[in-house]
Amino acid sequence: MTAALPKAELHCHIEGAAPPRLVRQLAARNGIALHANLFDGDDRFAWRDFSGFLDAYDRASACIRTADDYRDIMYNYLADCAREGAVYVEVFSSPDHAATTGIGYADHLRGLAAGIDAAAAEFGIVSRIIVTCVRHLGPERALDVARAMLAEPHPYVVGFGMGGDEQRYRPADFAPAFRLVADAGYPCTVHAGEMAGPDSVREALAALPVSRIGHGVRASEDTRLLDEIARRSIVLEVCPGSNLALGVYADTAAHPFLRLREAGCRVTLNSDDPPFFGTSIGKEYADAASRFGMGEADLLHITRTAIAGSFADTATKNRLLARIAKQLDEFTSPTATSLSDQSKRRPLS
Repeated sequence: MTAALPKAELHCHIEGAAPPRLVRQLAARNGIALHANLFDGDDRFAWRDFSGFLDAYDRASACIRTADDYRDIMYNYLADCAREGAVYVEVFSSPDHAATTGIGYADHLRGLAAGIDAAAAEFGIVSRIIVTCVRHLGPERALDVARAMLAEPHPYVVGFGMGGDEQRYRPADFAPAFRLVADAGYPCTVHAGEMAGPDSVREALAALPVSRIGHGVRASEDTRLLDEIARRSIVLEVCPGSNLALGVYADTAAHPFLRLREAGCRVTLNSDDPPFFGTSIGKEYADAASRFGMGEADLLHITRTAIAGSFADTATKNRLLARIAKQLDEFTSPTATSLSDQSKRRPLS
């Protein structure tokens, strides 16, 4: 049912988007010996808990050594997204991860931009970059990342964010970095309310100039906070597959996806670190249909919410929103046939 639907993603870490096959290729190209326990017997990334995931993530990222490596990861990921119907994707880049293997900020962006251009030329998919700092590396390093971003502006860099260990430091500690980029005109997002509870989201909203929250699902534990998120039109970058894989929720029935929507929150679907969690943007939409009962019109509205809440320039947003609006009009017209029925009626090639 969901294969033909246009999709959009706001929350994916580029280092975490490389599947085992590509990680092996990059390691061989760069003469890197991968850790013996990085993969399991089914050729998936091996980890058991959140700290183990972070360790596996860093080990896999260590094989990225050149701008061309970043180009290949970006192209590979966007190609996969396009094949699943994605029309717009925002990717988190981490200058700190690039720096650990000797890649400078400009080269890092050059590689990502080359992947974006190649995928756009071949598939028509639009992608943009959100530069992120790493929370557990501390506020001073975050300020360095913000300064580097402003010192070397790039047309594909459209915002600033923060990932990393949510249990470290307080959101207010990072206010100088966020204010610096916000004052320069860049919108911001921050990871909160994933491994930590609703206070993490509340503090982030109070201390940082953000219009989006990465994850944010733990806000569901506080009705007043949900009311604030809805009232302020904060966009939530929800990643159900990631939440289930990391054990934030035991199963689909416990996940607050529907509760967030019912509270009036602006909810989007995202894959986070797809090969680590056995997911993709296409699977997230398919699971939303099968597990959460989302119909095709519901999913088109989620795509529209993602594009409207994206950090893309106004012209790009309007062009993509017009496409979604046209499909919504066609889908909801009295004579419309559902996209799934339409796909069934297409002749076989």
